[in-house]
Amino acid sequence: MDADVELVRDFNRYYTRRLGILTDRYLGQDRPLSEARLLFEIGDRADVRDLRARLGLDSGYLSRLLRSLEDQKLVRTHPHPDDRRVRVAELTASGVRECAELDRRSHAGISEMLEPLTADQRAELVAAQQQVRRLLRLAAVTIEAVPDDTDVARECLRAYAEELAVRFPEGYNNAALAKPGELAGFLVAREEGVAVGCGAWHRLGPATAEIRHLWVSSSARGLGLGRRLLTALEQDAGAQGITVARLGTHTSLTEAIALYRSSGYRQIARYGDSPYNQLAFEKAIAGPVPRP
Repeated sequence: MDADVELVRDFNRYYTRRLGILTDRYLGQDRPLSEARLLFEIGDRADVRDLRARLGLDSGYLSRLLRSLEDQKLVRTHPHPDDRRVRVAELTASGVRECAELDRRSHAGISEMLEPLTADQRAELVAAQQQVRRLLRLAAVTIEAVPDDTDVARECLRAYAEELAVRFPEGYNNAALAKPGELAGFLVAREEGVAVGCGAWHRLGPATAEIRHLWVSSSARGLGLGRRLLTALEQDAGAQGITVARLGTHTSLTEAIALYRSSGYRQIARYGDSPYNQLAFEKAIAGPVPRP
């Protein structure tokens, strides 16, 4: 792990220097990257609260950046016309021109960096960047256990049901959703504070559990979050004495079937009376680790 950390740190040092991020004249303009990025994020107009959340900045630092851009006559801030408690930032005419110049210089700089590479090498670089972005997004997702009657749990289940109602040829009846209090475990995955996935389990017997309602939002698909949630559910159940996990799925959910098979589940005879569980799977999982 330590060697991996040092390699990432070394890459970060190289890349920030290569892009000129450390200078106080980013892309040759009279401002650092922080102010240049804020100009870009404001665009036509932006709610200051949204800017703070989007960029992960504290209120004091964002206020100082906005004040600096206002002093340069590039930005103006004012109360929102419909809610004077909300501040809005927008570019002035000079700010619009400066942002366009920033975009032009950024495009030219990246073009210059890529120009020596062949088409295949550029494709390799872009693919590598996409992989890095995917893995960093996955690493930033948090998974936590919540009671199954909380608002976030019920919202996730509603989103799950709405999607299945479209994907299943026969539709989906919300009555099939687990009722509050029925589940032994409910996990919610969040990306930047927004729920993007969930999963649950309940006991079928003393050491057997059924995994249910595994769902990942379309905005977070392709990250590997479904597998991470499935593993977390197995671990949660195993910590509570479960040694066998079962689950059912619909034949329309081909990606779910592939996930279960590649995660070590074997197909078994159907169990239960759910009309949507057209295929059934089972896997032996590690139970709780005994204390020494």
